[in-house]
Amino acid sequence: MTLFLLLIVVPIGLSAGRYYLFGDGRSNWQTADRSSAGLLPPASANPEALIRVFAARTVRWRSIFAVHTWIVVKEKGASSYSRYDYTAWGDPIRSNGFAPDGRWFGALPETVVAVDGAQAEELIPKIRHVIETYKFRAYGDYSAWPGPNSNTFVQAALDAVPELRAVLPPTAVGKDYPYNGRWTGITPSGTGLYASLSGYLGMTIGWVEGVEINFLGAVLGIDIRRPALKLPGLGRFGVPAGL
Repeated sequence: MTLFLLLIVVPIGLSAGRYYLFGDGRSNWQTADRSSAGLLPPASANPEALIRVFAARTVRWRSIFAVHTWIVVKEKGASSYSRYDYTAWGDPIRSNGFAPDGRWFGALPETVVAVDGAQAEELIPKIRHVIETYKFRAYGDYSAWPGPNSNTFVQAALDAVPELRAVLPPTAVGKDYPYNGRWTGITPSGTGLYASLSGYLGMTIGWVEGVEINFLGAVLGIDIRRPALKLPGLGRFGVPAGL
């Protein structure tokens, strides 16, 4: 138990120390840069279908613990991208409120999932269906912790396309919130089992998902399929999960 608590507390402490020593470099978040990070070519120059999931550190002290994730899709031949965020203000599901690959209030995003071509073309309708039918879409449904939040929303979309075998980073706090109301079951990939106490406590064991322990939203785990260590506050260290 002592070792487990150390593995939870020490990484978060290191992340907190980094934040308080160096800040997040964003000064005033209200005027922070939200321009394109250059991760996507112009849609008109890329005729293929495309799916992307991006992640960037959240704003202010919350960046110690968590990232914000969002989904970008583009059908074959489309002249523009469609970006979907789940946010705490207004109607939670926000469509094209920001540049598709934009900085999240100054934080540079990283690519978590990248799919192109025929596979993306096949899977986009499934993702759009989740977006259109997502249960927590009314004003006030958003809850930063333990969920449903932006990462719960993206996890629901990824769960609808298990063939991607994509996994959100351990810093995607809220990904383990049971949005479907089921506290136990088979993982969406069909390769393991999960149990979740309303997102506060939980455990996942699967070939795709790896071994993850969720303790009050902090995720500690290990991935064997794509060798990596998952640490709360700090993220994933090893082979990328979904690229």
